Amino acid sequence: MTTFPGSPRLLKGAIIGVDLFNPLASVILFQYNPERLSRSVQVPGRGQAPGGTPNRSEVLRLKGPPNETISLEVEIDATDQLEQAETTATTMGIYPALSSLEMLLYPKSARMILNEVLAEFGVIEVIAPEAPLTLFVWGPKRVLPVRITGFSINEQSFDTNLNPIRATVSLSMSVLTYQDLGLVSVGGALSMAHQVMKEVMATIGGVGNVSALGSSTLGIGA
Repeated sequence: MTTFPGSPRLLKGAIIGVDLFNPLASVILFQYNPERLSRSVQVPGRGQAPGGTPNRSEVLRLKGPPNETISLEVEIDATDQLEQAETTATTMGIYPALSSLEMLLYPKSARMILNEVLAEFGVIEVIAPEAPLTLFVWGPKRVLPVRITGFSINEQSFDTNLNPIRATVSLSMSVLTYQDLGLVSVGGALSMAHQVMKEVMATIGGVGNVSALGSSTLGIGA
């Protein structure tokens, strides 16, 4: 990263788990922003008439927001921190950063132990624990509630104690919507705010396209 004083300030992407009981353990700030981000958007299937044929009365009806998935690769490297002899990097490498990401998929150990104890005494019926609300932050215009559907970690270098010091994480996420979370929830409100932002961006783009079309039709700028 350049240290030239006139270089623009770079916003960093992040993944944040909203965990009130352990907030610091669920913040993963990207050391280097990924060079590419892949998004897939699919429309939920429409209704079908008896017999399996498409229901023509429903062909244009939207059942809700589309299903969106995001894939990206994140590089995590302790080289700079090792050069500055930072304690965390020299003693643990990037293990804490990888653990923060992985813990978004693990149920809390304290909850699981408590549930087991209570179940042994017949106090409660054990139910599956919930993951923290996870947010994918990609600039101020994209703060999305997501569910991490999987990732692979390629650890590439290690220190003398076999702590990883460089790794690439291939990450897959499913974007959650206000239909999934409920509009009055924090995640649902963020989802709706994101949709409103998209509508604003689309309007801005449409105005520019109409202006360009008018100029082209009148022969302006030819």
